[in-house]
Amino acid sequence: MERSCLAIVLAAGESTRMKSSMSKVLHPIGGRPMIAHVMESLAEAGISATALVLGRDAEAVEKVARRDEMAVSSYLQTERLGTAHAVLAAGAAIADGYDDILVVFGDTPLITAAPLLAARKGLAEGNDVVVIGFETTSPTGYGRLIVENGALVAIREEKDASEAERKITYCNGGLMAIDGRKALSLIEKIGNANAKGEYYLTDIVEVANAAGGSAIAVAAPETELMGCNNRAELAGIEAVWQRRRRHELMVSGVSMIAPETVFLAYDTAIAQDVLIEPNVVFGPGVTIESGAVIHAFSHLEGAHVGAGATVGPYARLRPGANLGPDSKVGNFCEVKKAEIGAGAKVNHLTYIGDAFVGAKTNIGAGTITCNYDGVNKHITQIGANAFIGSNSSLVAPVSVGDGALVASGSVITDDVPADAVAFGRAHQTIKPGRAKVLREQYLAEKAERKKSSAE
Repeated sequence: MERSCLAIVLAAGESTRMKSSMSKVLHPIGGRPMIAHVMESLAEAGISATALVLGRDAEAVEKVARRDEMAVSSYLQTERLGTAHAVLAAGAAIADGYDDILVVFGDTPLITAAPLLAARKGLAEGNDVVVIGFETTSPTGYGRLIVENGALVAIREEKDASEAERKITYCNGGLMAIDGRKALSLIEKIGNANAKGEYYLTDIVEVANAAGGSAIAVAAPETELMGCNNRAELAGIEAVWQRRRRHELMVSGVSMIAPETVFLAYDTAIAQDVLIEPNVVFGPGVTIESGAVIHAFSHLEGAHVGAGATVGPYARLRPGANLGPDSKVGNFCEVKKAEIGAGAKVNHLTYIGDAFVGAKTNIGAGTITCNYDGVNKHITQIGANAFIGSNSSLVAPVSVGDGALVASGSVITDDVPADAVAFGRAHQTIKPGRAKVLREQYLAEKAERKKSSAE
């Protein structure tokens, strides 16, 4: 019979050191709030019930933490009296009688399912408490895990550790699993006889051992247990997350010329045989199909790039951009909420917004779809195999038919039928010799101004 499990997510901190206007667990990693990463790992570990212990920005935190496949309850921690006190804020949920209680933190977004499953396995083997720890070459500042004959004897804070204990490199990661049948009684026995007068969850190890129970530690990679207290640590976690995600994509068949310069979002989906050049940024909601090339210095968000398409260099795809197979959006182009048909080309210095561009159509340099009238957005419809000459402005709502040609420098305000040629520019006038007259006039005026200033 499968064991039931309740995960308690501690997310009530005031985030003082973040110096932020919002709870630190709402700060994004890979474009997604930290606590949402934690919740995803819990779901991957098969945990279907979670209790959130909330404080600052409780409603906002609860909103981003909820998942369809998981029952989530919330509890407000009104006092800050230590981690054991925070866990007891969810005492009503613990009392529901789960086999396992898993305690995690909302600011450890790099945790994966593997250590959580290992901790639960330790409970299934008959232990009362399982602490998730890590090995490190720099243990200073961490509580040490005191292990004897495979049993976890205590968690010793550095200030209380002996010289020999300080040499221990097996450190406390903060996350732990507790036997659900004993959790409340064990936590309620934790005292606050310490300098801060707080109730520390780490004391549960000695409480369990004193009651004749057993405690063990399981190891996780140090990076998975990285917590966040300030903006510098936030950047460090982001860097680790980005390295992990880049590696996953490259192993799956994505080529990155300079991976350390590519920045991904939590939901970036890139198929195999895609090439990504240096200095590319992916915001949320981007999908890249096989064989596409994303050239250097491009920025994509909320966009779909079809198979074999090319983007950039120096291109921007905004939300709603949908590039068909073998299409091209070139340098210094911006596409927003627009369909670019198969084989169509938007080569350079162009803005295409709120538009439909047909297959194999060519959009000349400097073309603009004038989609905004100051109040509302309007649609530009361009058919297949059309040609839009350079430096043209298409004033929406307007349509250009299949095979039509728009002359360079045109301002198009009326629909253009299929296979028609449209001119929308002023008539050119030539005045022979006039340039020489004007040049002489301008030079004389400049000389006069210079003479006046000298006097």
